[in-house]
Amino acid sequence: METKKQNYTLPIIVMIFLFGMISFVTNLASPMGDILKYQFNVPNWMGTLGVFANFIAYAIMGYPAGNMLQKYGYKKTALIAIAVGFTGVGIQTLSGSVESFGVYLLGAFIAGFSMCLLNTVVNPMLNTLGGGGKKGNQLIQFGGSLNSISATIVPILVGYLMGNAANATISDAAPALWIAMGIFAVVFFVLAAVRIPEPFAI
Repeated sequence: METKKQNYTLPIIVMIFLFGMISFVTNLASPMGDILKYQFNVPNWMGTLGVFANFIAYAIMGYPAGNMLQKYGYKKTALIAIAVGFTGVGIQTLSGSVESFGVYLLGAFIAGFSMCLLNTVVNPMLNTLGGGGKKGNQLIQFGGSLNSISATIVPILVGYLMGNAANATISDAAPALWIAMGIFAVVFFVLAAVRIPEPFAI
């Protein structure tokens, strides 16, 4: 009876937002590459290092992410991923103030760890919150739609913020990074406060 009465609407909304955040933060690296290229006067290949750092983190974190999900369950793994994501994006934002290319790459690398963790936990967690079956799949598809929308919004938003790329700096794109950090912060506290089913946690 208790399970039937449990309402998972809020954690479902949170997971769908996180689905969008995976794409938002991952795709930030591409338009930010143009800013890095001009702000730090580096060649094109170095401007893409933010994307590279992000996906190297994916490669490193893939196996450990699965182990964390098995050991800690959905909620703890998601909270760790969100905290890591907030830290990574925060470091990227800070790189604009300290004007350090290396600091930006460090932030992109840390953010990549978060995105890998979120990719590991969000799909199965949404499916479980939806009760599996058709409803679970529908929630995953809806989350995937938001993921695609985020991928479209990011270059438009960053392009609008930086204006003329040749004169743009990381600080110009900071509002996009603040949006990501703000969503991470809200989602962290909401997720920490709600109960969710934990089929893996001991």
